[in-house]
Amino acid sequence: MDYLLETRNITKRFGGLTAVDRVSIGLRAGEALAVLGDNGAGKSTLIKIISGVHKPDEGEIFIGGKPARIDSPMDALAAGIETIYQDLALAENLDVGANIFLGRERMKRSLGILKVLDDQAMREEAQKVLDRLDIHIPSLKKTIRTLSGGQRQAVAISRSIYWDAKVLIMDEPTAALGVAEQKKVLNLVRTLKDQGIGIIIISHQMYDVFEVADRLAVMRRGVLVGERIVKETNPDEVVGLIVGSETVGKER
Repeated sequence: MDYLLETRNITKRFGGLTAVDRVSIGLRAGEALAVLGDNGAGKSTLIKIISGVHKPDEGEIFIGGKPARIDSPMDALAAGIETIYQDLALAENLDVGANIFLGRERMKRSLGILKVLDDQAMREEAQKVLDRLDIHIPSLKKTIRTLSGGQRQAVAISRSIYWDAKVLIMDEPTAALGVAEQKKVLNLVRTLKDQGIGIIIISHQMYDVFEVADRLAVMRRGVLVGERIVKETNPDEVVGLIVGSETVGKER
């Protein structure tokens, strides 16, 4: 099966430091790929290259098998790549609909002259994408600050899906969530996979990886040191790859 997203020999240097060194990974539609590694392994730099925050010094990115030039976050968005960072980038003083349309607001004419926000239309569209993802939020008029951590994560994901994301990058999606809310977010990841979205998960939570990821890629000191099919490995082997006590190997 062809890759939805692929990096080939991606390299990024910051002065004398090589943060990412000739890393090649692939992601298929409807698949969750976990990218793991200790602090400083290069995984955050890699996703920032894919999402257009950093430009690679070497290597190529392919979307649907075709070379893609991603020089900015807007280029990534145009290619269907959405990234949800830990801070979620939500406006806490606005409601759910306004956050899903943040920066791309729906407008209507008032008195035939003035343009004003069309809050009702935005809430109606927000409800459609929430229903599609089986997300339940009692009132879309509530501001984000009144929602739970899991609900906020769901709003951030819904925003990406509404704007036609094909690849969703999730940075520590269950960080700072309680056990019940972690399960809700992981169930949402399963729903996204069923709908053909390709997902890259950056996580330190081994439980998350073994619950929802199909494959994993381990980085250490900027280098891809191993790939595994999740159902064919175990946490001890993965930790060994992360810390360097396990033999380097490709997917198996």
